[in-house]
Amino acid sequence: MPFPRDVQAKIDANRRNWDARTPIHVASRFYGIGTRDPLGWFAPFEWADLGELAGREVAHLQCHLGVETMAFAIRGARTTGLDFSANAVAEARRIAAEAGLPVEYVHADVHDAAAALGTGRFDVVYTGKGALCYLPDLRRWADVVLGLLKPGGLLYIAEFHPLLTSLGPSPAPGDTPDLLLRHDYLEGRGAIEHDGTHTYTDGPPLASDPVNYEWAHGLGEVVTSLVAAGFRVDRLTESELLPWPRWPRMVRTDSGWWALPDDEPRIPLLYGLRAIKEG
Repeated sequence: MPFPRDVQAKIDANRRNWDARTPIHVASRFYGIGTRDPLGWFAPFEWADLGELAGREVAHLQCHLGVETMAFAIRGARTTGLDFSANAVAEARRIAAEAGLPVEYVHADVHDAAAALGTGRFDVVYTGKGALCYLPDLRRWADVVLGLLKPGGLLYIAEFHPLLTSLGPSPAPGDTPDLLLRHDYLEGRGAIEHDGTHTYTDGPPLASDPVNYEWAHGLGEVVTSLVAAGFRVDRLTESELLPWPRWPRMVRTDSGWWALPDDEPRIPLLYGLRAIKEG
């Protein structure tokens, strides 16, 4: 069933925005294409939650440049990435080929993933780190993911915590050092329009299509949508870690990721959620 016209227009605007972001991201120090280890994009607890991946079919939804997608191939999985940005998919294919990694990348909207990738195909579906906020309807998305998985298959979400999203996942102009709520934590008030003239990485402003839209999704909504679709949630980890220093005062941990210093409140900035398709 198609989305309402106004919602589809926002999805289309997001696709154009990510097409425009792609060349900036490829050249950015943030992504460090060709120099940063793909395994370094994963929090320490993710690998324990995911388990053995060698020989398994893994899909990474909303994969952008595929910097995380490649890590699954390094771990021995038969790996497929999917993204709605044609520019990003083209770059992901090039990057993986230059790294000598056998990753298949598919250009499709995540809501069409079952038709694009096939149903009942995957042992693991992975997504996150800035993906769920671009989904207008989590229950519809959960149904799509359920269809992609084999019985007993695993969905893993490693996503920025909605508390971080409420604080603002990237610095705003004139940002103060204080932890101040700027956006909704809870869902229900529709899409939020953002001026994405400057993306979250280093680099120049976008040459076109700066407007993008995000939907708030509280942690309760995420869990409830998965359970309603037929998943069994068996693990939820809330973490103080981030893969980059959101605030200048963050300190690097032994894992290589970043956390607020000990004299700051301990708050969740990222979560890892594992859910199983029963059957």
